[in-house]
Amino acid sequence: MNEKILVIDDEVNLLNVIKDYLLLESYEVFTATRGKKALELFHEIEPDFIILDLMLPDISGEEICKRIRKESDVPILMLTAKSSEDDKVTGLYIGADDYLTKPFSPRELVGRVRAILRRTKGIELTDVLEFNDKDIYIDIPKRIVKKSGQSISLTPNEFKILLALAQNPHKVFSRSHLVSLAFGYDFEGYDRTVDTHIKNLRQKIEDNVKEPKYIVTVYGVGYKFEGEL
Repeated sequence: MNEKILVIDDEVNLLNVIKDYLLLESYEVFTATRGKKALELFHEIEPDFIILDLMLPDISGEEICKRIRKESDVPILMLTAKSSEDDKVTGLYIGADDYLTKPFSPRELVGRVRAILRRTKGIELTDVLEFNDKDIYIDIPKRIVKKSGQSISLTPNEFKILLALAQNPHKVFSRSHLVSLAFGYDFEGYDRTVDTHIKNLRQKIEDNVKEPKYIVTVYGVGYKFEGEL
């Protein structure tokens, strides 16, 4: 069965373009131009993926995302005309999996959808993660991490952060979101704390810490893991 995608945007022309591109990829597409209708469709069709515009006339995209996250982990890609770092961080913090700033290429959007669906459907059922032809190996139950076949020692916090990133490759995490996933609580000074853990992790898993290929900085937002399964 083809994945069901719910697209929520009040720009009808853009909505139709997105729908056409997704239909070409054989997705089943449902659309809504208002937040109320979108929430009704969400409960009715139980979509596999949601594309959500932040600026809607009745209910904000942020509010819709918060409501959906209370009952579902369905992947959410946010569309925003806002370009400030705070807006992007807010979107990620409340539960979006990724974001695109308007204007964007429909092909890029389809690529993001495909990558996120592949990640969310393919990685959660395994206890072992291997990236880049086993260059990075993570045995989750045994808490074993290997780099190029050699075991490396991680602190408990380093392991939690690495696991949060590696279980969600290519997803951008704000620092506060990363703290929440890794530690389960917020604390003052988290920016400096996460940055320190990231620095230490890079020393242990990167070939060149000045040009990291696994834990990549997304300037103004946070970090993402770029290893390939």
